[in-house]
Amino acid sequence: MACAADQAIRIAVLGDSLTAGYGLAEEHSFPAQLEKRLAEKGKNVTVINAGISGDTTAGGLARLDWMLKSSPDLVIIELGGNDALRGLDPNITKQNLEYILQRLQKENVSALLAGMRAPRNLGKGYYTKFDALYPELAATYHVPLYPFFLEGVAGDPDLNLADGIHPNRDGYRVIVRNIIPYLTEMIETLER
Repeated sequence: MACAADQAIRIAVLGDSLTAGYGLAEEHSFPAQLEKRLAEKGKNVTVINAGISGDTTAGGLARLDWMLKSSPDLVIIELGGNDALRGLDPNITKQNLEYILQRLQKENVSALLAGMRAPRNLGKGYYTKFDALYPELAATYHVPLYPFFLEGVAGDPDLNLADGIHPNRDGYRVIVRNIIPYLTEMIETLER
């Protein structure tokens, strides 16, 4: 789907508390910082925060029609962390993400899949299966994969809130810096 040169590319971020900006002012959330940084790079974009704290992949799937009403050109899918925290079956997580990807493809909406990793205390059998579902889906549906949404941030107390789970505004700056190269080519394709 190509956008007119003067029309902003609409990027929706379908996610959970990591998208919603849990514990932060809206301007420090991932979507707000992403929009600002892309604008600084000369990209005419609007980034829509479609994150709901506590959402699982099932919740994201249930909200898909609502999110699509915002007419996004590109969707960043940031879901699965709560599935893993709850120890949900990775097959169900994968199936929910598959439905989301299939629907976006049907609607001719570009997608970037943001990977998540399961907590290691759930055991090797669980986390190996969970961690692998993101690259498997990206390969099956031919969508770009940002391997781990919290890359460079997870486990760093200086980049997270006191709960040790949710990034602070500096943590989101790192995530934005890391993810932009994955988005640049996608945005440029939409600009053509």
